[in-house]
Amino acid sequence: MTTRHLIETIKRQEGYRQFPYTSTAGKLIVGYGRNLDDKGISEREAIYLMSIDLQELQENLIKALPEIEDYPVRVQEVLMNMGFQMGVAGLLKFKKTLKYIDNGNYEQAADEMLDSRWAKQKPERAKELSDIIRTTK
Repeated sequence: MTTRHLIETIKRQEGYRQFPYTSTAGKLIVGYGRNLDDKGISEREAIYLMSIDLQELQENLIKALPEIEDYPVRVQEVLMNMGFQMGVAGLLKFKKTLKYIDNGNYEQAADEMLDSRWAKQKPERAKELSDIIRTTK
């Protein structure tokens, strides 16, 4: 029963909101009337949104670090993971780590990852990702 006409009418009536706002009923709303308080998002929707975010992140990382495409896949995944969490700007602050990775010195890169404020804030994640870097051949 969902028709293009219905969708276009609701879009016009609701209006698009990129960022959440509080409705007159006191509900947190985003997009075209998605009630986050009552409905939230499904896991399938969350995965879809994450995949879009990862594609955008990958494009931005390649612009900022073109050499990333030459790294082993697991190293690329670690950098993508870190970039997903802290943004490209945050990842680029790991200058020594990135230098060691670029030189293929994965042991030292892993040590640098663990010697960071990020590792103190997210110790399990940092350990898991640094272990991947450390064991890269």
